Amino acid sequence: MREILGRRRRLLSRRDSGKSDLISAALTFATAWQWPVLPGIGLAAAGRRDGVRCACPDPECTVPGAHPFDPGLLAATTDERMVRWWWTNRPTAPIVLATGATSGVGGHAPCAVSLPAVAGARALAVLDRAEVRLGPVIATPERLFLLVAPYSLEQLGELLYAKDFVPGSLRFHGEGGYIALPPSATGAGQVRWERAPLPGSAAPWAPDVEAVVDAVVDALTRTGVSAPEL
Repeated sequence: MREILGRRRRLLSRRDSGKSDLISAALTFATAWQWPVLPGIGLAAAGRRDGVRCACPDPECTVPGAHPFDPGLLAATTDERMVRWWWTNRPTAPIVLATGATSGVGGHAPCAVSLPAVAGARALAVLDRAEVRLGPVIATPERLFLLVAPYSLEQLGELLYAKDFVPGSLRFHGEGGYIALPPSATGAGQVRWERAPLPGSAAPWAPDVEAVVDAVVDALTRTGVSAPEL
């Protein structure tokens, strides 16, 4: 009996640690880095025969667990009291970043460029050999997300128009978009840092989107890597 009780305490301790990690990370993003965040919808209760499902009403949800629902994206905030209240009441909720937010929701968040994980890993290796300076990189089992400085739609449009070739699997997460932040758990799997920010209280540095897109497209082209259309 003592062995069973001890095992239960250890399991509960691990679960509580995961919950505290989420609220601690959410508070760091919002207060120390001034990144506007809000809780994601999360996943449906375990035990369903049809696999992992989003908790939202859409049975065909393409980003299960990893998107805002209630509250909506415009509720993203850097307010400590609001963030603490959200994750106290929803301790396992994924942390969602409102990308490129500069007004309305408060804070000044980065944007992101993402691509499939396999092609992304090869691109990172090429960029490292070329000594291209990157900012933090977020990973899920399916994709890599390279954080970049905020950009406008006009700036992105001009950049892509000037390219002869842009892999269709590249996705751009700018103002009005969102991504899940570590250590969230979503339908795509665990969200983690592939390249973690340097320790400290200041918001991490992020490169301009031009540098990242130029380097990624060049890396994929020169190595013959064809990122699949995912």
